Amino acid sequence: MKVEALLFGGVAAFFAFSAALYGWWSGDPAGTAALIVAFLMAAVVSFFCAVHYRRHGQRPQDRRDADVADASGPVEFFPPKSPWPIITALGFAITATGVIYGLWLFLIGFGVLARGVVGMVFQYARRQD
Repeated sequence: MKVEALLFGGVAAFFAFSAALYGWWSGDPAGTAALIVAFLMAAVVSFFCAVHYRRHGQRPQDRRDADVADASGPVEFFPPKSPWPIITALGFAITATGVIYGLWLFLIGFGVLARGVVGMVFQYARRQD
């Protein structure tokens, strides 16, 4: 993750420099805000990768002497059947439609979307490994 942290740090620095130069040169607040948001997104990814590298060290993919078998192991638990992704997608569709047609539909969609996200997050909260 060290390489990824440096890569996204470079992207964040580019966007920060671009935002400063664009904001000073053009005076356009919308473009400057977009570049600042791009800087912040790249900085968050860079920070996450740096913290992950600091906590867990090098991955097998980062070492030149590593074998393919070093990266093997349990991938993760994937649920066999779950209705929550469909409910979340439906809630998102209703919420997006509510942006066009009115607040009442937006609030209904947001409620369905929130229930779907909470259902996905806590579906296997008490699962024992």
